[in-house]
Amino acid sequence: MLTRRNLLQSMAVSTVAMPALVRGQETWPARDIHAICGTPPGSGADIIVRFYAKKLQDLCGRSVVVDNKPGAFGNIATEFVARSKPDGYTLFIAPSSSYLGAAPSLFKKLNFDPLNDFEHVAPLLKNAWILSVSGDSPHKSIGELTAYLKAQGDKASYGSLANTGLISSELYKAQFGLQTVEVKYKATMTALNDLWAGNLAFIHIDPTGGAAHFRSGKLRPLAMASAEPLKAVKGVPGAKEAGITNSDVVGWWSVEMPKGTPRPILDKLENWFAQITADPDTQAFLTNIGCDPFPGNSAMLRGLLEKEIASWRDYVKIAKIEVM
Repeated sequence: MLTRRNLLQSMAVSTVAMPALVRGQETWPARDIHAICGTPPGSGADIIVRFYAKKLQDLCGRSVVVDNKPGAFGNIATEFVARSKPDGYTLFIAPSSSYLGAAPSLFKKLNFDPLNDFEHVAPLLKNAWILSVSGDSPHKSIGELTAYLKAQGDKASYGSLANTGLISSELYKAQFGLQTVEVKYKATMTALNDLWAGNLAFIHIDPTGGAAHFRSGKLRPLAMASAEPLKAVKGVPGAKEAGITNSDVVGWWSVEMPKGTPRPILDKLENWFAQITADPDTQAFLTNIGCDPFPGNSAMLRGLLEKEIASWRDYVKIAKIEVM
């Protein structure tokens, strides 16, 4: 029998519990948010992550702390995010075309599912890595570099920094039947120092990591890995124009969250990042580092990622890359 006392107790529980749940959603974020970066501090990717973290901080009113978790071509950071608590306080600002799209084709085993372990929130930007030589190199075109590398056979080396740089270089090699040997690097500056010392013949570098060195003349860009040039990178031919007809590698970044992050949080983040992408300050920043804005929404991201995964399967076969 329902007594007056039991009814009042039931109403009291509902009054306390339900608003607490709603209040937890309404007041997010109630503490610092952590933005995970898959490269070391000071790298090109780190610069991008810190820019967007600051922009998000300005909108959400809470500190957005960048946590660098470099290594394993981004897999360490990606797995960390996939295994994080889906409470809205861990987000991934990442080159998802590489970390999520390329990884299934480059690694025998992944400890995460690129499609299903994440909430795909918002696209941010797109870019293409740039085939570059040292500023004092005698090679001023793809034709000149290719002739040199053919003569050198397996005595010449190139530097690879991430999945996108690796595949871009291997597609170039496959186009011309080159035997140039890959040397892996974790940090951009280590690879650049070897390039400047004459230990490497070329490198594919992301436009952010190379921007200052292109301006100073320490790096000479020869061609983009994308078939067509990007608007933000003036004077550098696309791969098609440069004669690398099998290459159309376009990198894109997005915001990712652990699977199961509440929908109100995802919607709020999607809206905030749409505002950030449309901000003239963001567009000026991207132009300065050789990237184009990539507006869109969460609805498009899963399809884009599925297409990227399929493309990378083809890239790996064309370049005959051994799965790691």
